[in-house]
Amino acid sequence: MQDVAGEKAFSWRQRALAYIAELQSQLDGYGDGSAQARGAQRHLDAAREAAAGRASLKGAWSGLAVDRTWANIGKVEVALLKLLPEAELPWWGSDVLARALQHLGPQDPRRAKLEERLRGQDGRLSPQDRTLAVITLQASNIAAQQEKVRLRSFRNTILVSTFVLAVVAVALFVVGALHPHAINLCFDDPKAGPACPIGLTPTTWDVAIVELVGLSAAALVGAVGLRHIHGTSAPYTLPIVLALLKLPAGAVSAVIGLMLIQARFVPGLTDLDSSAQILGWAALFGAAQQLITRLVDEQGQHVLHNVRDSSRGVDQAAEPQRAD
Repeated sequence: MQDVAGEKAFSWRQRALAYIAELQSQLDGYGDGSAQARGAQRHLDAAREAAAGRASLKGAWSGLAVDRTWANIGKVEVALLKLLPEAELPWWGSDVLARALQHLGPQDPRRAKLEERLRGQDGRLSPQDRTLAVITLQASNIAAQQEKVRLRSFRNTILVSTFVLAVVAVALFVVGALHPHAINLCFDDPKAGPACPIGLTPTTWDVAIVELVGLSAAALVGAVGLRHIHGTSAPYTLPIVLALLKLPAGAVSAVIGLMLIQARFVPGLTDLDSSAQILGWAALFGAAQQLITRLVDEQGQHVLHNVRDSSRGVDQAAEPQRAD
């Protein structure tokens, strides 16, 4: 058995294996050789194998290791609740209720019934309510897994969007480098004369410098916006992914913005008459991506808010979950 992850293992694996070791000690104490105990041991072994396995890009994308680990841990928790001797059963009431308050909506009948029963018993779980507690714990664990699935799905969507924007940015750079006149970011003011991002005539580096300025402005605005981002103990680095989305978005928006000015789609703007003005507007359009990605940030924070664990209070968890 391996209950300690390697030094290079992700933190969620470290936490999972530590919890698995704790569950193993409880199972060793409560196990009676019954079919229920043997089944719990198989689930615990499967969780240990998944948590101690080697990380891979495919696994990180699909969440296979995370889902397998916590699904089996949930089964072991339920089995332990069934195996508990009656003398120790009362102290599990608060733990099961806390899970229900964190993951089940206020209208869930299992949560409401358990809360009512425990309120009348000073928070202690009676043997007569063991079945109700088992059903409630099962539902809470399934809801917790679904929260992580929604988080992973949202993260994967952002990763795909980031990749697509990066491909678009690279395509604009390649076209601009091979055919400088195809994406012409130069302006010809009647009084000041021609002006390009670099010099007075189109060059192969015009698109590249505009994208670099737009990307830099997006990175700066994104860094300021990090003050609203909260960390998470979930096994998916959503805040980092949201920050990465801003970089290609800023590069693409800088080029598209200058093209719109050149096409006179921006009312009140005349031809730009210097390289400094062109790059200044590129920076402005690169920073303006925040107007769009801010909505994505808000949705990301909402998804993170719905992923609850023992470190979260249960007062806010009573809100009904919104489908994403």
